[in-house]
Amino acid sequence: MATKSTLKNFLGDLPLTAEIDWMLRQKNRPRKDHFNLDRLQKSLPSARAIVEPIARARAERSRSGGKNVLFFATLHYWIEQSAYLGLTLAGLGHKVTLLTLPYSEWHKQKDNFTQRQRALHTRDALSSLSPLIEHASMLDLKPASVLPERIQADVKEVSLWDAQYTLMREEVDMNDPDDRALYDLRIQRNTFAARAALEWMQSKKPDVVLIPNGLILEMGIVFRVARYLNIPAVTYEFNDQREQIWLAQNSSIMRQDTDYLVEARCKLPITDSMYERVADLENARRGARVWGKSKRLWQYVSSQGAQETRKLLKLDDRPVVMLAANVLGDSLTLGRNIFADSMTEWITKTVRFFAGRPEVQMVIRVHPGETLVPKARSMGQVVRGALPSLPGHIHVIGAADKVNTYDLIEIADLGLAYTTTVGLETAMNGRPVISCGETHYRGRGFTLDPNSWDEYYAALEKVLNDLPAHQLTEKQTEYAWNYAYRFFFEYPHPFPWRLMNFWDDLEAWPLEKVLSEEGLAQFGDTFGFLVGEPFTWK
Repeated sequence: MATKSTLKNFLGDLPLTAEIDWMLRQKNRPRKDHFNLDRLQKSLPSARAIVEPIARARAERSRSGGKNVLFFATLHYWIEQSAYLGLTLAGLGHKVTLLTLPYSEWHKQKDNFTQRQRALHTRDALSSLSPLIEHASMLDLKPASVLPERIQADVKEVSLWDAQYTLMREEVDMNDPDDRALYDLRIQRNTFAARAALEWMQSKKPDVVLIPNGLILEMGIVFRVARYLNIPAVTYEFNDQREQIWLAQNSSIMRQDTDYLVEARCKLPITDSMYERVADLENARRGARVWGKSKRLWQYVSSQGAQETRKLLKLDDRPVVMLAANVLGDSLTLGRNIFADSMTEWITKTVRFFAGRPEVQMVIRVHPGETLVPKARSMGQVVRGALPSLPGHIHVIGAADKVNTYDLIEIADLGLAYTTTVGLETAMNGRPVISCGETHYRGRGFTLDPNSWDEYYAALEKVLNDLPAHQLTEKQTEYAWNYAYRFFFEYPHPFPWRLMNFWDDLEAWPLEKVLSEEGLAQFGDTFGFLVGEPFTWK
């Protein structure tokens, strides 16, 4: 007997079946599908009505037109936010094409019938954007017949990252049927996205391409295609703070490329008020308190002090080396390897190195964020896989253990980090840090930065043989604080609407307020950066 999915695939291949069913049965029914834009559809007519006179008045005042912006979005929550951001950009005089890909599940195949109906639902939901915004579905585009070799290589790389991100582990076993099926699905979807985006961009020639994330899934592929064609591309994501956005121009925001920030801002001195602001943030994290406009706790237990932590972990007077791990599968860790093939390999080889060094004590801090992604492979498991019988001088602090990372920073004589910000914060404490992954603070003058396994082991030996000589100088520590201020407070930009709390933020910052004199005073520069205007700082 044919399954429901098989039947839907069959119907999905027949011309007009999905469209007829949509018009006669589904269009006006409440949607039970996870891909649901009903709320967006109801809100957009009034939103467009707010923006239309603003856009018209701007066009009358200005003879120079805005930029031709291609704005790509997939997954229903990104599409919701992009519709309002697109309207905002249209209100500021830009010509926006919103290109959508109406997927909900990036990790599994959906039948053709359902997928076609999602495209119809998206078309109807976004129809009210016209004439301010042109909407196009990627599924309706004519794909390019041939992909250049460089983009084919991009597809393979991004598809591997997609699999790692989905599985929440670095090892993707191509001999495992499930792993292979996931990878092949991502290859298929990313290849289609690359071909469709390439054809569209070559024919339409946008001035700038705007893309969420820009690292993984079709978002990463559209970014790669834009850069292949030398079209300026802007990517964005969100941190834990309300009314903030991370932006990158011509790189994926998930790479956290801060070179431009360092060049423009870190040459400036750090003032007492800047020190105080960074210290306030660090003290909130140390005290397991929320800070600013965030509800996130970076630690689950407040600081107990260095001596109490030493007692708790039964540490003696031998030097302490702290290894701070990341969460596996986090998109901030994908593609960040330098000399290790993976963070797993780095941790495995590192703990085996220290197993033979009982003259020092090693503390491995599993990232507290692992509690939020229980399906991710724990770094604690990696350590125990490397050392089934853990020596007494090596200690593993689990994600949920009642130990504060900032107490560990205080007692550490040496820090080891892959990409976690703990490496930066350890340097701010004046301690030497060996940076082992491609992180934003690497190479800034306050970390040791090996590029090979030989360099890594040599750095470990050199520092351990004379720890006092490798403590950071006052100038290095000051620079670490300067960089921290720029990264925490100048790298993010003001922005009204987060992704996952979009509708709540829209109540606080409705379109008419965002486009008012008050809103543009706060967010206007950011909207300029989003369409490729050079970064500036007030």
